[in-house]
Amino acid sequence: MTQVPGPEFRTQGFDVPTWRLGAAPWQAIPSHGPARQRVILDNDFSGDPDDLYQLVHHLLSPNVDVRAVIGSHLREGDPFDPGPDTARNAVAVAEYVFAQMGLASTECIHEGANAPLVDRSTPQHSAAAQAIVDEAMRDDERPLFFLAGGGLTDLASAYLIEPRIAERMTVVWIGGLEHEGLASPPPDAMPIEYNLLIDLVAGQVVFNDSDLTIWQVPRDVYRQCLVSDAELRLRVAATGPLGRYLYDEIALVMTRAAEQGRGPAETYALGDSPLVLLTALQSLFEADSSSSKHVVRPTPALADDGTYVEVPDARDMRVYTWVDVRLMFEDFYLKLDEFSRWQAAGS
Repeated sequence: MTQVPGPEFRTQGFDVPTWRLGAAPWQAIPSHGPARQRVILDNDFSGDPDDLYQLVHHLLSPNVDVRAVIGSHLREGDPFDPGPDTARNAVAVAEYVFAQMGLASTECIHEGANAPLVDRSTPQHSAAAQAIVDEAMRDDERPLFFLAGGGLTDLASAYLIEPRIAERMTVVWIGGLEHEGLASPPPDAMPIEYNLLIDLVAGQVVFNDSDLTIWQVPRDVYRQCLVSDAELRLRVAATGPLGRYLYDEIALVMTRAAEQGRGPAETYALGDSPLVLLTALQSLFEADSSSSKHVVRPTPALADDGTYVEVPDARDMRVYTWVDVRLMFEDFYLKLDEFSRWQAAGS
C-alpha cells in the first residue's frame, strides 16, 4: 500500500543537501570509527510501510556499511500492491526515499525477481541475486548480514547460483510462524505467515536445503514492535518532511483499515525494525544483540503448509523471543530528528 512514485519525481527534485553512504554529515559529534558490519537490505518496499522505517533507520546508522538495497516482490494479488512488477515498484519507492534524504548512492539499489521460485533447484536470476553473490564472495573481514523483511526469493536464488555464500553471511529474517513451546498464534491468524507466503519454496531452499546461518524473528516477535499513533504524530510526523512522509504512509493504511471495519487503531506494528536492532545496535563489547532475547534451536524444515518439521542433527539457528523496543524506537526517533534538523538547516 506504500504509494509508488511516478516517473515525474525524478525531475521534480528535492531541495535538500546531498550526501553519500559512508558519511554522516548530520552528526554534530562525528561517529567514533568506521562501520563494523556490512549489510544487505532486502525488502518489499511497495508493501507494508513498516519497511520504510527500517530502510531510513539503517541508512542513518553509521555502524553498518549498507552494501546493497534490494527491492523484492510481493505475492501476486497482494492487497498492499497487487502488481504487476512489485519488485520494480519496490525499487521506485527506495529511490524515492533516497531522493527525499538527499542520498546520492542510488547505485546500491537493485531490483529483485518479480516472481517467486518455480521449484527448489531453479534460481530466479536478477540484478539483486547477482549483487548478493558478488558481495558475499568479496574479500572483507567484517561480518556480512543479509537482512530480509519480506520474502526470500532473492536470497534463495543467490544461494542456488553460488552455494558458497552460505558460509560467508548471517541471515536475519522477519517471518515464519510461532514455534511450539515459545508462543501461540494470534487470533484469526493467517495459516501460512505473511512473509513466508510470498515465496514458500524460497523459504524451503533457505531452511531445508541450505546451510545458511539464520536468525529468525517470527510472527509473535515482530508483532511486539508496536508504536502508538501519538508517538508517530509527535515524534515522526512533526520531524520535518521526511518524517511527515513516513507518517502519512502509515496513516493511509490505518485509514483504509478503518474503512474496512478494522479500526481505527491507536497502534501500528513496525515489524521490520528488528533488522536494525539486531545489527546496527549490537553491544560494543562482545558484540551481539545483547539487549534482546533468543533461544538456539536446531533449524527445522518448512513443510508445504508453512509449519515446522524437526530435522535430526540440523544446524543451529537463533529464534528471537523478545526484542528491545525501547532501544530500537528511541534510537530511530533521535536519529530522524537529528537528520531532519541538519537537512532543514542546509536547505
